[in-house]
Parts: sequence; structure tokens; C-alpha cells
Amino acid sequence: MHELRELVEVRFDYAVSFTEGVFQCENPLLRSTLIKEEKGRRHRAWAVIDRGVMDAWPDLDRALTSYFEAYPADLEQIAPPLVVEGGEAVKNDEATFRHILRRVHELRIDRHSYILAIGGGAVLDVVGYAAAVAHRGVRLVRFPTTVLGQADSGVGVKNGINAFGKKNFLGTFAPPFGVLCDVDFLRTLSARDRIAGMSEAIKVALVRDATFFAWLRAHAGALGQGDARAVAELVQRSAALHLRHIATSGDPFEMGSARPLDFGHWAAHKLESLTSHRLRHGEAVAIGMAIDTLYSARAGLCSPALADAVLGLLDHIGFRSWDDALDLRGPDGRPCILEGLAEFREHLGGELTVTLLRGPGDGIEVHEMLESGILAALDVLRARAHGRRSLRPASIPVAAP
Repeated sequence: MHELRELVEVRFDYAVSFTEGVFQCENPLLRSTLIKEEKGRRHRAWAVIDRGVMDAWPDLDRALTSYFEAYPADLEQIAPPLVVEGGEAVKNDEATFRHILRRVHELRIDRHSYILAIGGGAVLDVVGYAAAVAHRGVRLVRFPTTVLGQADSGVGVKNGINAFGKKNFLGTFAPPFGVLCDVDFLRTLSARDRIAGMSEAIKVALVRDATFFAWLRAHAGALGQGDARAVAELVQRSAALHLRHIATSGDPFEMGSARPLDFGHWAAHKLESLTSHRLRHGEAVAIGMAIDTLYSARAGLCSPALADAVLGLLDHIGFRSWDDALDLRGPDGRPCILEGLAEFREHLGGELTVTLLRGPGDGIEVHEMLESGILAALDVLRARAHGRRSLRPASIPVAAP
């Protein structure tokens, strides 16, 4: 037997930039991003835009065209933008994904051309997946337009679509060429979408940064009311923590079984499916965090006071920590939400690994969650939702994992 072995190291360098008026001609950010690798040549680009963004910004396509016309020596818009439906529905529609690939083929977009993805996290996921598989990788520049996108999903390296009733069953790990976050887009979000996007910031604070968690509690009122300055700070601090995790975790492409930044997500992914995506991703994550925080408290991993603080923060910002889908049961009589653990393990592969809490900014990985403890956490949340607050985190009977 003869074996050859080499250690192959691949470095990725992409910037996450925050700006205002990204498509105003006097703003140089987009131009400088597209020409940074190869100055002195004309760069071809094509945009895909979330329909919800177009509805809120009806002149966006013209602004994009005007921007390219302002820099004719450096930039070429090779075709009008493609407008696609936004929200989770686009991730369930394989036809949109294939249509994007067909246009990449028809427009002769190559690996030195750019696809500009402008929209919410679902559109970024679909366009990113298409960009990653066309020619084994076309340059992608993301323009996240939601709180969730700018604070979390738009910063990361994951792309994908849903298939076989499972979230992100098809997808890739593919770092973008750049991420340009225009805070102006956040001004036109509905209160529901703005608040929903904040759950991922709460999540990363809980598992990574106690100081940020304290800041969120201190500014919960302003965040819930949509104060622009508070929302902008939440977005930037959350994005910085997510980007740092990608760069320093040692597992940016999730080759192992651990996903610490998916705190609360085993239940969230299942809840999205159980509600046919009636719940926004961020809304489901908030409920998932409430479940796992309560579980952590009675398991003796964190204090009941922290559980109270987390639930209070979610309430103050405007989240609901209960949905009636949590009471749905399968043919065997077991709550359907419990299936989320098995599906989470399957998605990661290997041993079940779930992040729970030891304290603010201090996550801990466990490899088992007891069904009795999960059900008891649901009892607390159900009671709170119906105005019966006598159940406290400390009353949950569960052994420590």
C-alpha cells in the first residue's frame, strides 16, 4: 500500500461593509468592491432582486442601471435585473433556482463575472446556491436588505434551498466575494420583519458575548420600537460576532457535528416546517431559544435568573415565545416538535450536538436532551402564553445532560 498525503489550506478574504445609499452614484463602495481583484478591466455583473425589495424601492432597478452607467470604464450591467419572489417560498421552489442557472448560461456569466443578490435571507440563499454551482463558483456579492440578513445570514458562508420537506437539504458552503449592507433598506421593513431579524443577534449574544446581551437588555425598548440607531448597532455587533466565529471557530464549513451558533435552531427548523413557514425564521428561533434556555436552567447548566432574563428580553422586544404548532402530535401521540432533534442530528451528521447555556455569553455543547425536560419547558411556555405565570424555570423536572 502506498499513500500520498498533503495538507491543503485554502484562505478566503471577504469584507462585510456597512454603508448608506449603496446605489447612489457618488458612493464608491460597489465599484471598489467589483474592481478590487482586477483593476484596469471592465467587470460584468447581473443582479437578482427580491420582489419585496422592489415593491418597497420601485426605482431600485433604475438606480442600479444609473450606477453602472456612471462608471462605464469599469462596470458593465449585462442584462436587466431578474426579480424573484422573496420569503421562504422561494427556497421551496426549485423552478426559481433553475431559472437563475438558465440565465447564468444564457448571459455567458463566467467565473470572473459577478452575480449581485439583493434581498432577504431566503433570496440570498437561493441566488448564492446558484452562483456556487454554476461553473463550480461564480463571484457573488450579497446585498442583504433585512435585519436578519445583515446581522447573520448574509454574513455567513452557507447557501441552499429546501427539499423533501427539509430545510436547506440542498446547498453549499461558499464564501461570497463581498457583502454590502445598506442600512437604508431597513427603514422600509415591517415591524414584524424588523423584530424577527433580531433573534439571531440575541442568539449570538447568549452564546458568545455577555456584554452584547446586557446591551440588548438595556436597549430592548428602543429595539422593539424600531429606533434606527439602536437597530443599526444591533446589526453591526451581531455581524461582527458571526464573522469572527466563521474566521476563528476552526470549522467554518461545519465538517464536525457541532454548530454552536445554531442555539435554539433544532426546534426552530421543525417549527418552520410544522407551520408551513407561517412563522418567520427569526420568530421560530426566538421560540427555540426560549425552549432551550428553560431546559438549560432546570438542567442546572444556567441560573433560573438567566432564563427569566432571556424570556423577558424576548417579551420586551416583541417576540412571542409560544405557537400552537408546539401542541401538534404525530400518529404515535408524541409532540411533533420532538422530531426536530433527530432531524437536526441528521442534518449535521454524526453524534447529536446541541448548544445550551451556562451563562450569558457562555454556550455549552451537550449530546442528549431528555424528552421530559423539553415537555416541561413547553409547559412553562404554554402557561405563560395563557397568562398563567406560576410555572418558573426552576420547576422543570429534568436531570442534567
